[in-house]
Amino acid sequence: MKTLVFIGGNKSGSSREAIKAAERLGFFTVLLTDRESFIQQRLEFPDVHQMILTTLTDNNQLIAKIEEIQKQGKQIIAILSFIDPFVHVAAALSKRFCSGAVSPEPIQMMEDKVLTRELLKDHSVSPYFARYTSDQSVKGFLNEQKPTYPLVVKSPTSTGSKDVLFANNKKKLKRAIQALVRKQNEEILIEEYLEGPQYLIEVLVHNGKVHIVAVIEQEITFYKRFIVTGYCLLADMEKSFYNHIFKTVSSILEKFGLKNGACHLEMRLVDGQWKLIEINPRISGGAMNRIIEVAYGINLVEETIKLFVGQEPNLIKKHNRFVYTHYITVDTQGELVKVTGRNRCSRIPGVEEVFIKPKKGKLLRPPLSMGDRYGYVIASSNIKEEAIKIAKNAAMEIKFHLE
Repeated sequence: MKTLVFIGGNKSGSSREAIKAAERLGFFTVLLTDRESFIQQRLEFPDVHQMILTTLTDNNQLIAKIEEIQKQGKQIIAILSFIDPFVHVAAALSKRFCSGAVSPEPIQMMEDKVLTRELLKDHSVSPYFARYTSDQSVKGFLNEQKPTYPLVVKSPTSTGSKDVLFANNKKKLKRAIQALVRKQNEEILIEEYLEGPQYLIEVLVHNGKVHIVAVIEQEITFYKRFIVTGYCLLADMEKSFYNHIFKTVSSILEKFGLKNGACHLEMRLVDGQWKLIEINPRISGGAMNRIIEVAYGINLVEETIKLFVGQEPNLIKKHNRFVYTHYITVDTQGELVKVTGRNRCSRIPGVEEVFIKPKKGKLLRPPLSMGDRYGYVIASSNIKEEAIKIAKNAAMEIKFHLE
């Protein structure tokens, strides 16, 4: 029985769609999870053929569980993850148990933001950055640094805008460092804050050949954190703009030595020059797989799985549309009583999908991380501005009633 083992997963989004894609491709799917709620809600995961509760941060436990799966007579073809920080763990285990097609070393460097910065420090995409370690005196460190404010202060392993703080003077920089130290961060990354439009670039690398699958313009809203509230997939780009992106991305991935794998890069165009915000060794989470599918007819998680099992991915576009996804947040904290307007929103021409994440009784709050986005509306059009207008206007129909 040809089996794919997934380490970690969410109830929705790219990681869940990957499991569904694996089932469509004819594989037996096994999910190793540390979420007891998933075991309790087992019937809500029909695409997961076997679910095993384990500690994902304990490598010995993972090895023991995988050995048990093998003893059941299942032939493990690949072990993979679409969840931080388990992409590298999955690639390493896949190499151990099934000679995986994806090398774990580049993935490990991508997952750790300090390793990424050190690797690319002489590259033109690298902004000013400094490393603070918890054994240093904060005062001494600040006296040594002569940065230009504002700055971004982050944990090297932060994801989804968690533990990413903004500092526009020395006093706030000191507070931000102390706040992250209190959260048990032994190392902290301080980076130059970059001004300019931000883009997310989805990439698949097969046998050393770089394929840019999608370029997405991001709309960022600053609450207490930097939260991406809008994604506009660009169906049409000027050739010089695309070539500039391709050349830059290819030179970055050459530094990592990535021969096979998926990743996404967040980059800002600063005075005509690309600067790297971060790189992650997987497709972006949330609605990203659906955004690309609506725009091009390409199911990127399915093509990524093909790459992981040694098959050739098919990235030929079936159609070409602008797609805008507007994420919904709330302004006040409270317990969710009900959500209204979903059906009205769905019926608006051009709306492709409406997704509401929380259930009744969930405590909602203004966003402190990407996880505090509570739904989205995906709209498409042959015209960029029209796709944006449809999604934003449709999202106004959705109302979260809080107690």
